[in-house]
Amino acid sequence: MCGIAGWVAYESDLTQRQEVVDAMTETMACRGPDDRGTWVRRSVALGHRRLAIIDLPGGRQPMSVRTPNGEVAMVYSGEAYNFTELREELTKLGHRWETDSDTEVVLHGYLEWGTELVDHLNGMYAFAIWDERDQKLVMIRDRMGIKPFYYYPTRDGVLFGSEPKAILANPLARKVVDADGLRELFAFTKQPGWSLWKGMYEVLPGTVVTVTRDGINTRTYWQLDARPHTDDQETTVGKVRELMTDIVNRQLVADVPRCVLLSGGLDSSAVTGLAAARLSEQGEQLRTFSVDFYGQEENFQPDEMRDTPDSPYIRDVSQLVGSAHKDVMLNPSELSDVDVRRAVIRARDIPAGLGDMDMSLYLLFKAIRAESTVALSGESADEVFGGYRWFHDEAAVNADTFPWLAFRNSLTERRESMLTKRLDATLDLDSYVADQYRTAVAQVEGLDGESARESRMRTISNLHLTRFVRQLLDRKDRMSMAVGLEVRVPFCDHRLVEYVYNAPWSLKTFDNREKSLLRHATKHVLPASVRDRVKSPYPSTQDPGYAVALQSQAKEILAERDHPVFQVIDRDWLHRIGEVDSSTIDSRQRVGLDRSIDLYHWFEMYSPELQVD
Repeated sequence: MCGIAGWVAYESDLTQRQEVVDAMTETMACRGPDDRGTWVRRSVALGHRRLAIIDLPGGRQPMSVRTPNGEVAMVYSGEAYNFTELREELTKLGHRWETDSDTEVVLHGYLEWGTELVDHLNGMYAFAIWDERDQKLVMIRDRMGIKPFYYYPTRDGVLFGSEPKAILANPLARKVVDADGLRELFAFTKQPGWSLWKGMYEVLPGTVVTVTRDGINTRTYWQLDARPHTDDQETTVGKVRELMTDIVNRQLVADVPRCVLLSGGLDSSAVTGLAAARLSEQGEQLRTFSVDFYGQEENFQPDEMRDTPDSPYIRDVSQLVGSAHKDVMLNPSELSDVDVRRAVIRARDIPAGLGDMDMSLYLLFKAIRAESTVALSGESADEVFGGYRWFHDEAAVNADTFPWLAFRNSLTERRESMLTKRLDATLDLDSYVADQYRTAVAQVEGLDGESARESRMRTISNLHLTRFVRQLLDRKDRMSMAVGLEVRVPFCDHRLVEYVYNAPWSLKTFDNREKSLLRHATKHVLPASVRDRVKSPYPSTQDPGYAVALQSQAKEILAERDHPVFQVIDRDWLHRIGEVDSSTIDSRQRVGLDRSIDLYHWFEMYSPELQVD
């Protein structure tokens, strides 16, 4: 796992711009604290920061191979979970090896198959290859978009990086945010390719982007296809069990300490149970970690998204599998710490506004990193198996919009009230969301003979796997890599995604519960309490001290009358929320305060130029 950066300029001599290449590369130091390297030629510069996971001494990058017709060099971020099999296949084809790393296997895979290499890979990855033979840059991202990857076209080439900050370190990249950038920031639809920054784009998941002197071309190599599902219930459950076991076993391979993120929900508990069983076979004890807040279990109150606290279920799972478990306990002062907030904003490059949920995740990962380098997560199971509450809410399912927006809650509630009236009118978020929804639905492939109900649920699943999950994967990656922790996501294995996506909704809910397939496929490694538990999302503190701290910080912002944040946030709204009795602040107001404070610090840290008129 690493951070990459690069620059292609066909009309420049980049050997004279080493300091810029170094600056771009160093922004990725958090992603790769173990090593750094650059590879610079006249028209191309590649930068790499390494987090050593496999073949600690041998996997240094950039990595290159000389061919009779020119050098081929690569910077690579991620893991190829099937690299052992690929190595054996390539060895039979005549390839020889200098390291034991998966990086070298991927590079030789490109030499053998070109961009068709993507059809051979199983894993999470974002990598760039400079092919001197054709004077071209090839950028490739994994199928689900687990690893982030951005690029910025220039007059004579392109800038690229694992994160926007790497690109923004180059003087050619302007820190401009226009109305389209702000629309998506507030709309929560995850427009494909969006980066917030004008002129910068994501390499789309499942896509190859090729840069030559003639321009930039893209090719989609993977997407969700509709296929008939012919397996019966028993066979389907068995197939899910088989896939999950293989996936977890593959993703436990590492030359560094591993652990599992355990929340006490079905998803993370299933991964925990399977991982514990595998490590037990190898004579090892699994380590698990959870995040919690002082006093939360004792004083828990059910809210709009959570019926029960996590702690009792976490204890049940840990006791059943015999894991060495650690709770990372946090208090309001840690969650409201300005330095932590700024670290989160720096990690994500955007003012996401998730407040304590982002800061607690960052602090959890920071604590884990002191003991482990790789963690497995239950992220994405809800998108794959249909676990969110709105999957099972008829009004949300049948609404003419994204179901997570139809199912109103504090995080997805639209945020026009906090915006200045002028900006609200300019952004016209209702029209933007409607346009994004129509575009997304039009791209869903149906299946002949499907009932109206099955067709609609396929569409809902597709929206989550092509839109919603990408927001969560980006958040998980940025928060973890900000502290040099690699988080792996078994539920994003494309084999599992393809198989479950095409299972009929009636099969996904055959016991009249959410995530029926996963529940039954992994019941052999779950305590009864977790098997019966209703979906509960990532925890959020209920301590009133957090809202008090937010109000105090809002008042400090209000004291700066000419601050650029008030180009976005309505001053009167912020003043009004800052003055109300803290005990009466509801979850939507608290989210608004978090978003406002994030925006303030984002302006301070990035000095963006707004172009919204």
